[in-house]
Amino acid sequence: MLGGQKINACWAPGASLDNIKIRAHVLQTMRAFFAQRDVLEVDTPILGRATTTDPNINSLYSAVQLSGAERQKMYLHTSPEFAMKRLLAAGAGAIYQICKVFRDEEMGRYHNPEFTMLEWYRPAYNYEQLMDEVADLLACFMPDRQVITLSYGEAFIQYAQINPFEADLMALKNCLYQHNIQMNTDAVLDARDDVLDLLMGEVVASRLGTNNTIVFLYDFPASQAALAQLKVGQPALAERFEVFVEGVELANGYQELCDSIELRKRMNKDNSKRTEKGLTEVNVDEQLLSAMQHGLPACAGVALGIERLLMRVCNARHIDEVMTFTAARA
Repeated sequence: MLGGQKINACWAPGASLDNIKIRAHVLQTMRAFFAQRDVLEVDTPILGRATTTDPNINSLYSAVQLSGAERQKMYLHTSPEFAMKRLLAAGAGAIYQICKVFRDEEMGRYHNPEFTMLEWYRPAYNYEQLMDEVADLLACFMPDRQVITLSYGEAFIQYAQINPFEADLMALKNCLYQHNIQMNTDAVLDARDDVLDLLMGEVVASRLGTNNTIVFLYDFPASQAALAQLKVGQPALAERFEVFVEGVELANGYQELCDSIELRKRMNKDNSKRTEKGLTEVNVDEQLLSAMQHGLPACAGVALGIERLLMRVCNARHIDEVMTFTAARA
């Protein structure tokens, strides 16, 4: 489709010219937003020797010739996070980046192997201050939506009628049955976080950000901390938040973990989970760990999916409507 006219040809872009113009305007607005707040735009490599160990994310890679040596496996980044944290450790201060990222996953309504991410970091901010700034940014595009903050535990109690921190595995399984949710594999039955993820995806998330609201979900279980630090005095909680509009996750943010020893432990644990799932282990990012040892400043960071935001702004039902060429058209 171009402008208001649909072009039924394999070469044509999926997005209309109107939506392509809206995309350009959204990116211009974001850059103006950060310039006004003195946040520096940076650029980091798409290709790197290391990648995320997260067992729920699979990376794309290529064999690259480096300086006449044997070809080396290099990964297309799934996020600019690791390189940006190296910049933070070097004293870059408040920074942001808008870039293409890549994940080896099935295409769908909200998914494409290549997509655009906005990521930014705020030294000396806590994650509550960063939530406020995310709300300010989203108000540029959705000014009429009311912002609501809801803890992970409150959301489960309200929408799934269960306390995710107190319920044992059997109670969580029963909650699935009560909501008529079918589990796909036996592995899900034995993993508490997998059951929680299923309840989140099938019961809780779809209720978040409806009725003209933006919902900030915060304080996740410590077992889902990823690269967030645990809450002081409440180690069962991770200082992590996600942002939802119309049941769709737009952003994921952390009070960033600054302890390299703890991060190495988490990465090793991730690799153990990858082995259990039959996935290939990946090397931990030693350059990131070295940068953290040098001194990663206390900071909060967040990543936001540009196409998912555009789907809301353009009132689009499929990611194809806000990307010029998805993988199917590339």
